[in-house]
Parts: sequence; structure tokens; C-alpha cells
Amino acid sequence: MEKTKLRKKNLQIALILVVAALGYFVDIYDLVLFGVVKGESLKQIMPLATDNAIAATGKFLFNMQMLGMLFGGLLWGILGDKKGRLKVLFGSILLYSIANIANAFVTDVSTYAVIRIIAGIGLAGELGAGITLVSEMMSKEKRGYGTMIIVTFGALGAVVASLVGSKGEVIGDFFYSTIGIQFANWQVAYIVGGIMGLVLLLLRVGTIESDFFKNVKHDEGVKKGDLKLIFKNKKNLIKYLHCIFIGIPIWFVIGLLIMNSKDNFGPWLGVENVVNGKAVMYAYIGLSFGDLLSGILSQILKSRKIVVYLYLVFTFILTIIFLFVLKDISLSTYYLMCFLLGTGTGYWAIFVTIAAEQFGTNIRSTAANTIPNFVRGSVSLITLTFGMLVSFNLNDGAAAFIVGVVFLLIALYSISQLKETFGKDLNYLETGEII
Repeated sequence: MEKTKLRKKNLQIALILVVAALGYFVDIYDLVLFGVVKGESLKQIMPLATDNAIAATGKFLFNMQMLGMLFGGLLWGILGDKKGRLKVLFGSILLYSIANIANAFVTDVSTYAVIRIIAGIGLAGELGAGITLVSEMMSKEKRGYGTMIIVTFGALGAVVASLVGSKGEVIGDFFYSTIGIQFANWQVAYIVGGIMGLVLLLLRVGTIESDFFKNVKHDEGVKKGDLKLIFKNKKNLIKYLHCIFIGIPIWFVIGLLIMNSKDNFGPWLGVENVVNGKAVMYAYIGLSFGDLLSGILSQILKSRKIVVYLYLVFTFILTIIFLFVLKDISLSTYYLMCFLLGTGTGYWAIFVTIAAEQFGTNIRSTAANTIPNFVRGSVSLITLTFGMLVSFNLNDGAAAFIVGVVFLLIALYSISQLKETFGKDLNYLETGEII
């Protein structure tokens, strides 16, 4: 009987892992896809616009998506603590899948902006819900493997987004042969993302809710998803801010160095014909490899903190090499550096796990959902600071280096201030004093 129960439990955990990993795969697919197809889509929607106008509109739409993610992080996080992790997991997948399909049919910038906000809200919930659910269901000694699987596989969604976004003609021809409608390449990419998400919802059958959440769900005496437990509790607020700061270097690399390859850092290194989509693809292949390696290292070393230290130092060294050592390199060498920089940011799985492990069951979903999305939102601050430094007549290399060093040093300090959470028992509540 006990063996049967254990086998059933393991199968349920495996199913949740599959759903969370596939959900994050589609999540990253959509997050990266916009950067790949925004130019093509806007040229069709704004046929008379100049290149500068299209670039400015692309940045506006990206900011709308990030605004949606910031709001969505709060919304899904609170709902996860009040209504359950499983509802958030599938609710977020449903929302961003519908938004993806709708995005394929936009004909004006205003509608595009509204859809990107809705998509951002949906994208904000999947990772935090998945990580929280897996962390609470797996044993405290092995949950690092679970989060590693989710993020390692999920990061490959960026690779598929780059491929579909640039070479979706075959799929477009299939749509034309079956339904008689010829979609543009960018429309095909959005539709594929939406369909993948909707198909994923079929796996909902057989999934179960976290026992930790079920134990406090109906306890009226426990405050669940109450932001005051974070923002009006000094100890928790400090932990919360440190968790955010250790993740920002990841988006310094991805959001600044990689995503601005074509306009800034390819020319800075004397490389021509850099394609942003390919730079992102190679960086995310590296990120996936880095997440796999960091998860294994964390289990071997039995430490989250040591792994984060190693990756931050590695990222610092790579940033110096990328910005100041390499000049007039080949295109293939540039893409190799994108892969290595992506590998250096491959502590994302560890970072999100640390965020989930720092807080009690009644506020864990809120923390695990909002922290990654505040980190993603930091890209606006990073690019704004970079642009300001460039306006002071600093070259692209020096400006990026200053921004990177500042956030890397803050991240190193922040990880030093957090307690080690490897093997920590997560079955506890936050009851700290609210001021």
C-alpha cells in the first residue's frame, strides 16, 4: 500500500514537473518572440513609418509588456497564496496563450499595446507558480533538481522562438493548405505560441495542489498573500530586496548586452550583420546549459549561495572580455560570446528557488511570482541608465561596463546577506510583526 501511494505521488510530481517545464517553455517563447518579430510585425502594421519610428514603437510595446508583467506578478502571486498554486499555473498559461493568438490579428499599435499588456500579465504567473508548487511537493534535499529541470528546459523556448520567428514559412504554408488563409511569418509565430499553450492545458488532468497550501487554505487565522507581510515587515522586506538584486545581473546581460547586439555591441566590437534573434538564441542556449550546470552544482555542493557567487564572478570576467578584450572578431566568435554570456547568467533557476525558499507558505507564491518579474522589469532601469551614460559622451563599452559593475557588486553583497536555503524545510508560515 505504501509503495503504491509513493509511486502515485512520484507520478503526480513528475506530471507537475512536465507541466511547469512546458509552461515555462511557452512562457519564454512568447517573452523572446516579441523581440524577434516586432520589426516585421510593425512594418506591416505601420507601412509608412520610418525605421526610427518603428524602433521607438517597438520600445514602447516592450515597456507595455513589462508593465503587464509587473502588475501580473503581484496579481498571480497574491492569488497563488489565496486560491492555490495550481489555479495560477493554469490560469496564467491560458491567459498568455489567448493573448498570443489575439496578437496575430492586431492591425494597429493601440491594440498591439493592449495585447502586450495582457500577455505580460499572463507571462508573469507561470514560473513563480511552477517553482513554488514543485518546491513544496518535492523533498527538501532534491527540489533543486526539480527547479533545474523547469528552467533548463523552459529556456529552450527562446531557441524555438528565434527559429519560428525567422523561418515560419513552412508552418504558414501548412495553415494555408488546411484553412486557406495565408498568414505573415510574424502571425504564424504568435499563433504557434498560443496553440502550444492551449494544448498544454490538456495536461491539467491528474495534477494536484501543494499539501502545504491545502493545510492552510481554510485557516482563517492565517494571513495569505498579504503584501504587508513583506513590505511592512523590515526583516522580510530586506530579504525581498536582496533576492531582487541578485537576479538583476541576469537581465543586464540579456536585456542590455544581448538584445542590443545589432544596434550597439556588434558595431562596438566591429562585427557586421549581427542578427538580434540569433544573438538571443545563442544566449538562451547558454542560459539553458548554465541552469543545468548550476542545478547540478547546487546539489553537489549542497549550497545555493556558493553557486550564485561563482556565476556572478564568471559573468563579471566575461563582461570585461566581451566589452574590452575582443575587437574586430568574426560573427561566429560574437555568437560564441553570446553563448558564454548566457551560460554565465544560468543561475536563474537557483535565483528563483532562493526567492521561493526565503519565505513562508502563506506568502511564498507572492514572493516567487513578484521577485522574478521585478528583475525582468529592471531592464528598463538598466537601459535607461546606459542611455544616460552614453549621453554624457561615454562610449558603449564604458557605459555598459559601469552599469554592469554596479549591479554585479550589489548582487554580490545581496547574496552575502541571505541565509543558505539548501535543504530548508518549507512547511512554515510567516507570522512576523507588521509595522
